Amino acid sequence: MLLQRISLWLSLGSLSLAGVIPRDAAQLESNSVLLERQDGACTNGPLTRQCWSSGFSISTDFDAKAPPAGKTVTYDLDISNTTINADGHGDKPVMLINGKYPGPVIRASWGDTLVINVHNSLQDNGTGIHWHGVRQLGSCQHDGVPGVTECPIAPGKTRQYVFKCTQFGTTWYHSHWSAQYGAGVVGTLIIDGPATANYDFDLGTLPITDWYYKPAFELNEQALHSLTGPPLPDNILVNGTHKNANGGGSYYKINVTKGKKYRIRLINTAVDSHFHVSFDGHPFTVITSDFVPIKPYVTDQLAINIGQRYDVVINANQTAGNYWFRVGYGTACSNNNILSSNIQLGAILHYSGAPDAEPTTSGVTLKTDCDDETTLTPFVPNTVPTSVVPSAGELDLNHNIDAAQNNLFTWTIDGTTQIVNWNQPTLKTILNAGNDFGNNSNVHEMTTSGSWYLWWVQTTTFIALPHPIHLHGHDFYIVGKGSGTWDGSTTGLTFNNPTRRDVATLPAGGYLLLAFPADNPGIWVMHCHIAWHASQGLSVQFLESRGSIGGAIGNVDGFNQGCTEWGNYWKPGNHPYEQTDSGI
Repeated sequence: MLLQRISLWLSLGSLSLAGVIPRDAAQLESNSVLLERQDGACTNGPLTRQCWSSGFSISTDFDAKAPPAGKTVTYDLDISNTTINADGHGDKPVMLINGKYPGPVIRASWGDTLVINVHNSLQDNGTGIHWHGVRQLGSCQHDGVPGVTECPIAPGKTRQYVFKCTQFGTTWYHSHWSAQYGAGVVGTLIIDGPATANYDFDLGTLPITDWYYKPAFELNEQALHSLTGPPLPDNILVNGTHKNANGGGSYYKINVTKGKKYRIRLINTAVDSHFHVSFDGHPFTVITSDFVPIKPYVTDQLAINIGQRYDVVINANQTAGNYWFRVGYGTACSNNNILSSNIQLGAILHYSGAPDAEPTTSGVTLKTDCDDETTLTPFVPNTVPTSVVPSAGELDLNHNIDAAQNNLFTWTIDGTTQIVNWNQPTLKTILNAGNDFGNNSNVHEMTTSGSWYLWWVQTTTFIALPHPIHLHGHDFYIVGKGSGTWDGSTTGLTFNNPTRRDVATLPAGGYLLLAFPADNPGIWVMHCHIAWHASQGLSVQFLESRGSIGGAIGNVDGFNQGCTEWGNYWKPGNHPYEQTDSGI
């Protein structure tokens, strides 16, 4: 029967073998609806989510093959100073995108081109928007990192970001200018494409964050000069709302109809919090991690570190009512003042027809560790060459305390804290054929285009903390991780289809081995996504295929104009403060 179905599917002749046939025979056999469908275009629908279009499906390796150019999708974002009362505690000064928290959901489809105009209406801040996890193939100048891939957007000025949607899935966008995303400059982004499991409806993004009552920049200065660690958040928000410790505010409501299956896109957009989540009475199917489609599996809870995303499918097959979507803390590495109250953290899964009420349901006991999920098998397999091991590039993570600067606490990589120059971003130096990136640049060059590189992040500090490590411009392959020090051998490492994503947790006091090919010319940051740690300099830059960058990225008129505008603003006596942190 299986062979008959394969023959039938191939006879349609609409898709290439590599682009259509799922690589898992059991999954192929079970998806009889897909195989027997007489639709040569492979239309994506509730029963055929593996399909996309002629020649493209969930089995397409999107790093190797991109669909034809789709439509151009344009958004306009305006960032301004305002206030918000997110949880009923009272108004807080914030910086918001189009007056909303989180900002607008940006949505496009696989193969589309996004054009996003970002206007800076802030009174005294520069800004710059990073499109988290987006590969930016051939568009490094639109990665949105002030001091690295652009000059900040000056107050009153506009920057246009343009990039091709070569991947599909779920992500978010946020300011990369100092600690500004902690002040509210955050939104979510969906790139529609195929999926590894079927569902009826897409409920969109469900961002989860920590929430502080003090302004982010004030907290950032405290974190920079604290010997006892960063300040604790006061609450969490689920899609921008939550109850506070005194019972004020309101929970976000996730609306479903009995008998339907729903895709929910979970995102940790926090400043300094590791979350665990579950749905009372509703085990769910995990279908992606970050932007990478995975072989689906069922679980009753997930660990989500900062910057990570999981797309899940939930079956609304229980008695119509109200159920907790529970959010728990990885208290092994993070904490929150709200945990001392009796307030349930999370949101409400609400069935149509049920009364509006807080749930009385019970659920699983959530974990409290700060480890990543370990059952993440990419649907499209790839292999990392073992030849990368002998030439692994070591990145030693330590810290420094400068008593002469009011106990300034910084993180170091190989003894250096990264501090960017907003007036002279790294890309500007590269395009001008320069080689002096500054004493605090932490630039590591990958000279051989297309070759694989292995980067070994090793904890050497006695401060044993886990760090969510995020890479720009690539998904990386997690070849290995563990406690203590890596011995340099291949023992216990994974080269055959290892987990692939763009944020992975460096174990407390341990090591992380990350591999990726140098196939995207540009300058790419890799940093800890704890906002305070990034501000304290826990970051490096990878200079990739230097000689090919200019040809790869093309027009840089907008880049040059942005630097001229910023230079006219950020000059002595023209702004009310100085840069006091890493700048990212």
